Amino acid sequence: MKADDAVLKGGALTGERYRVIVSTDIGGSDPDDFQSMVHYLLYADVFDTEGLISSPWGDGRKQDILDVIDAYEKDYPNLVRHSKYYPAPDYLRSITKQGANDMAPYRGYSKPTEGSDWIIQCAKKEDSRPLYVLIWGLLDDLAQALHDDPSIQDKLRVYYIGGPNKKWGVNSHAYIERNFPNLWIIENNSTYRGWFNGGDQSGDLGNQSFVNTHIQGHGALDEFFCRFLDNTIKMGDTPSVAYLLRGNPEDPASPSWGGQFDPVHARPNTVFHRNTTLEDQVEMFGLAEFVFKGPHIEVDRDKSVFTMHVKGQQFPGYYVGAGEYRIRWMPKSLGDWSYMITSDIPELNGKSGEFTSVPESAVSRGRDPLRFPNWWSDKLDPELKDGIICGSKTVNRWREAFLRDFQQRMDRCLP
Repeated sequence: MKADDAVLKGGALTGERYRVIVSTDIGGSDPDDFQSMVHYLLYADVFDTEGLISSPWGDGRKQDILDVIDAYEKDYPNLVRHSKYYPAPDYLRSITKQGANDMAPYRGYSKPTEGSDWIIQCAKKEDSRPLYVLIWGLLDDLAQALHDDPSIQDKLRVYYIGGPNKKWGVNSHAYIERNFPNLWIIENNSTYRGWFNGGDQSGDLGNQSFVNTHIQGHGALDEFFCRFLDNTIKMGDTPSVAYLLRGNPEDPASPSWGGQFDPVHARPNTVFHRNTTLEDQVEMFGLAEFVFKGPHIEVDRDKSVFTMHVKGQQFPGYYVGAGEYRIRWMPKSLGDWSYMITSDIPELNGKSGEFTSVPESAVSRGRDPLRFPNWWSDKLDPELKDGIICGSKTVNRWREAFLRDFQQRMDRCLP
């Protein structure tokens, strides 16, 4: 892929400097964020990092980011030998903020957090460059920031690693979609999987052989990288960073290390006002909303009053008034799904249903360019799939190029 790599122009590795905030669920439900944070810090000399926000759904917290920065501090003397632009550890600590700890309620936002306030503060800086917000977890802090100060919308460039993250963050996603259709956003639901699926995995380029050969024994940061996932590359959030490293970030349709994307002018949302059956279809990565009838109750609108159980996982539902109870959910894979409702409200308790998740459709993306003019998502072209994984080949075609560059970055940690 070295010949192809020469075609890629622009990006941070060619001298462009981008303002960046990373919002991560590090330490929460998905440990690969530790790997992605190590990778990001090794490239921190080519970015103007303005914020590191812990926004988990789970047990992640600000301290998890600070722990990685502690490891970075140990390697810092070796890193600055290669580049004087690596940010000081204390600066990184000063811009590390705690975001939302709980999933946004039905309305899609709740209360300001240290993280959401920081997004607003950074977006309003006197700087002509856009602010890239890389979302490795939920959209909750971004939704809160947009709610609290809608004027920041035009300054933002959002690269969102969706997929499973979207499943847990459906309410904030729905809020942004409904209220900020002009937001510039890449919604990467499957393309990111090209970072660890497919491509050239021969020799030392394999997901495990690369770690064993080029990461183990490389300073303090390697200890964090190798602590999880059995010394195997996942780094599912790293394409958001790679997107800025090589390519033209202002044009999501053009090639980049972080993938190529198609414009979408509608989002697949389905609302059911009844119990569903397997004849009911929901697109993979599309939002499904279930509406149940019940008694009027006096309750805080942000308090969950029923629970949907799906394949051993639990999702909160809410009373929205006028005898309506609503919950949103998203299938992240194809196939048949069943659910059951539990609640202290007798009219809801025990309700159940099924539906079928079907492949994404180009038709559901709409054709009116005036709707969602700046929303992008995975390419559906069959030749760019690995199995059912849409768009993944737009990332893994660059596998050798980005891993060889990462290899050189890891070597910087050595004395």
